[in-house]
Amino acid sequence: MKKTILTVGGGLAGIEASKTLADMGYSVSIIEKENDLGGKVNQWHQLFPDFRESSDVQDYIKQSTGSKDIMVFPGTEIASIEKKDNGFYVKSNKAVAFDIDAILLATGFEIFAAERKEEFGYGIYDNVITSVDLEQKFRKGGQFYNAGGKVPKRIAFIHCVGSRDAKTGNHYCSKVCCITGIKQAIELAKLIPGVEIFCFYMDLRMYGLEYEELYKTAQEKYGIQFIRGRLSEASENIDNSILIKCEDTLSGRPLKMNVDLVVLLVGMEAGEGTQNAGTICNVEFGSQRFISCRDAHLRRNLTTRDGIFTAGTCTGPMSIPETLENARSAALEIHKYLSEK
Repeated sequence: MKKTILTVGGGLAGIEASKTLADMGYSVSIIEKENDLGGKVNQWHQLFPDFRESSDVQDYIKQSTGSKDIMVFPGTEIASIEKKDNGFYVKSNKAVAFDIDAILLATGFEIFAAERKEEFGYGIYDNVITSVDLEQKFRKGGQFYNAGGKVPKRIAFIHCVGSRDAKTGNHYCSKVCCITGIKQAIELAKLIPGVEIFCFYMDLRMYGLEYEELYKTAQEKYGIQFIRGRLSEASENIDNSILIKCEDTLSGRPLKMNVDLVVLLVGMEAGEGTQNAGTICNVEFGSQRFISCRDAHLRRNLTTRDGIFTAGTCTGPMSIPETLENARSAALEIHKYLSEK
């Protein structure tokens, strides 16, 4: 009989790892708490750094779950786990239980809730939105308007919202926010001829190949301006435009600016789903609430409990290519474990 794996999470990492395992001859069950597979990639319009349509990745996801060795259980969450012989017996929140040989946790991340940075005005002022909200606007297509039905003439991007921030408890860098802001700023510059766009950043961190080139293109071709400064406050004017206050840390001078739209580049954090699944599986968490790996250099897909593995952003922020690579690595670790067992 085929050995079986339970994948907890039907996002990009869970699906890629499951497909790789199915190709190796294993039987895989995927449980996903949402009704649709794909995770956060479903919210995106285009991907950095080449502006590829996210629908390409979504189509890949749909094709990946077509194997006869993969069974998908949407709207399902892990409820309990028991050690059984050389494997596990897992109960779900529905009338489904699993006798399996290994567990893969691929519960992903959550978007930082921008309401927690109340000084930025998200959820208070209509013309303060997040980078995720902006992607939804891009997906709708057509002419771009702000909340007042006007084409914005001046737009501000605020970097590191919910990342590298002791107040929120997230001390780490979310890795993809800087390049996301640059990609989105270029998209807006293409949509709105003559628009002024300002990016307020702490430090620009261009982690990948071609990211630095895209940063230069944003300045040289599209006239996007970058200001090293941390936003201290946003308030609404009588005409619904937004007054932002910050300090230009390069010149050491305070700065005020009226803009028609503020975009908050929100980071990643460990979500409730990761906390719940990790707690039920009795694995350890790091100081930032992501699941800990057994060895940060050599065995990143292994948890502190034998037979339970991780893939993707439940262990920390990653880009889409990193997530896919990490998922394939997780599949190989599971194969090694089951082969040796």
